[in-house]
Amino acid sequence: MTHKSLHGVADRATDSDAFEYTARAGFAVSGVLHLLVGYLILRIALGSGGNADQSGALATLAQRTGGAVLLWVVAAGLFALGLWRVAEAVVGPRPGEGSRRADDDTPAWKRAKSLGLAVVNFAIAFSAARFAMGSGQQSAQQNAGLSAQMMQSGWGKAVLVAVGLGLIGVGGYHVYKGVTKRFCKDLRGGVGSGVSAVGITGYAAKGLALAGAGLLVVVATLQADPSKATGLDAAVKALGEAPFGQFLLVLAAVGIAAFGIYNFVRARFGRM
Repeated sequence: MTHKSLHGVADRATDSDAFEYTARAGFAVSGVLHLLVGYLILRIALGSGGNADQSGALATLAQRTGGAVLLWVVAAGLFALGLWRVAEAVVGPRPGEGSRRADDDTPAWKRAKSLGLAVVNFAIAFSAARFAMGSGQQSAQQNAGLSAQMMQSGWGKAVLVAVGLGLIGVGGYHVYKGVTKRFCKDLRGGVGSGVSAVGITGYAAKGLALAGAGLLVVVATLQADPSKATGLDAAVKALGEAPFGQFLLVLAAVGIAAFGIYNFVRARFGRM
């Protein structure tokens, strides 16, 4: 299929109100998951166990009455959002607005960013579906096992270091996007002080968490310790072991929850 035909398919798909509303639901679903991760971080700060990452949030949903139905809703919303990200990679930013359809000058890095976000959304959607079917697994366990295998070879270590550096870069961009208020460009209309505060706090907290997870992956690879290369959960627990760890965890919980609230705002007012 040629690029022109792909462009046409994406164009027609993003003209659908149903597709747009389902993709918006994906932001709301992401908001729920981030609120749950914030809750799990707070539990760890108060001395309870658990995994403070997306899989931990999915496991929490699975344990609730009607959890399977909720998990299928999560999977559907995030899958639709992933498809919308693919459309962004093909058509350009905000395909629903039709503002970029006459030209094709979107920078390659923006298209790559959209594809990366699509992969993340698809992965979490797949994980939600597995939890809904009763076969879900905590990502910390999966990551530790995969990291242990990759650390046995030179190319595997190189890939892990590259992944860690990539996470640090993505985390840094989140912090930058938050403190410079670039997230305001993703919303329609004016941005009030409340939304601005939530966006700054949320993006900064999410960015620091991602950067921390990336740093741990690099350190774990250099030290050949796969237990540290388990993503966000490892970063949260490492933060808890730092001086004033409990206080820092509470701040992290508030920040991640703020990012969740921002996702609800984006579900309603986001430019698509």
